[in-house]
Formats: sequence, C-alpha cells, structure tokens
Amino acid sequence: MAYLNKNISLNQLQEFVQQNIQQRLDYLPINFYNEQKFALETFQKRIFLESIIDESISFNRSLSWNQDNKNLRLTTTAEELIDVFKLRSNVFREINYLDEFPDSIEGLNFDIYDKTSAIIYYKNNKEVSGTIRLIFDSENKLPSENKCCFDDMRKQYSCIGEISRNIVKNRGSGLNQEFKYLMCGIYNIFINNNIDIALSGIKKEHLKLFKKLGGVEVFKELNSYGSFETPCLIISYNPNQASSFFKKVFLGL
Repeated sequence: MAYLNKNISLNQLQEFVQQNIQQRLDYLPINFYNEQKFALETFQKRIFLESIIDESISFNRSLSWNQDNKNLRLTTTAEELIDVFKLRSNVFREINYLDEFPDSIEGLNFDIYDKTSAIIYYKNNKEVSGTIRLIFDSENKLPSENKCCFDDMRKQYSCIGEISRNIVKNRGSGLNQEFKYLMCGIYNIFINNNIDIALSGIKKEHLKLFKKLGGVEVFKELNSYGSFETPCLIISYNPNQASSFFKKVFLGL
C-alpha cells in the first residue's frame, strides 16, 4: 500500500507539472519552461523506477527459491534492487555496453523486463559482485525479440524465458566464482518454477563455454547484435539437461 500511495502522489504531481507546461504564459522566459520540462522528465523516470521496484519485489517474492548459499540471493527488497541496478550501470560503462543497454536513470540500469524477472545476485565480501536475471515471458514479450521471433518456441513450450544482464564486477577468463554461482541460481529458478526453456543472446566466441553446461543449442546465428558488430548467437538453454560437468563443478553433485 505504501508503494501504491507513493506512486499515486507522483502521478498526480506529474499531471500538475504537465498542465503548467501546456498553459504557457508569454511573459515567462523560455528557460522557465525548459526547467519545467526537465522536472517533468525527472518525475517520469522516478515514477518508472518506483513501478519497477514495486512489481519486481512482488514478482520475486512469488517465486520458489531453494538455496542454502547465503551469498547467492533473489532480490526481494528495494535496497537489493538498487545495488543490482548500480552494478549493471558501472560494469556496462566500463565495458562500453551502455549504447546497447542504456541506463534508464544515470547510474541505474533497469528496464520494463525487470518487472517479470527472477533477479539474482551474488555477494562477495558484503558487496554485490555479480547479477543475472531470468525474464519470464509476458505481454511485453522478451528483449531479444527485436532481433528474432520466439513464437515457434511458444508453440513448443508452455513457459519460455530469456536470460540476460549477466553481470560480473571482476571479469576474467574462464569460470570465475560469480559466474558459477549465478548459473546455479538460474538452475534453481528453472527447477523450482516450471520454466521449460530459456533463450539468451551471447557472443559466438562464448558458445564453447556455454555448451559445457549441457542443454544448450543454437537457436539463431546473427552477424551482429544491435550495436555489437561481432558474430552473435541466440541460444536455447534447458538446465533439466545439465551436463555431468555442470553437476560436478557448479552444483557439487
């Protein structure tokens, strides 16, 4: 209810500012209206952020999460989400990905798909050092569908999703611990929440690594992915077909 009341107040304030901009008075300087326009844009971004936080928390709390690792978590608070959004922004800026995945608010990287995503993060030394999300299919569809259509997958499977925003603060070659734990989190969501298959966009050079997980197939080859002028792939991933390597190295079975 607190979130609802807050969002209603922000919407009312947005409407008030919008009306003032429309009712322009000739004797007021143009800079005044520019400032009002900036204020309105700021309020719109704030309202969007509030709705993302509210619906993301509700969605994640509705999921089944069975994980003993205290450092691997599903986001269920506003503070956790903000930490995740900050990490996304910082890492994307460092690796020059912001053109393809821009911040919605400077320093905070989030979008409408977060509303229906299992948003997972890993903490190292009490700091969020990695995050990943599994987007559940919804009326918003899935982000990679601006690159190819997933309707055939919807006909074949009852519930599809997309893995994205795979972010690790300290990037290196090979299998770092954040990547291992984050993929364990994805496995957990799959097994406990009736997801049938997930799609994901990756660079072609990373296929060998993902193939080691098991259950990975190439869905579509792309010459580029948005602003990335490099060969990319859309892969499908089914953790129910996990390899013996994944079970041993990732799950410790």
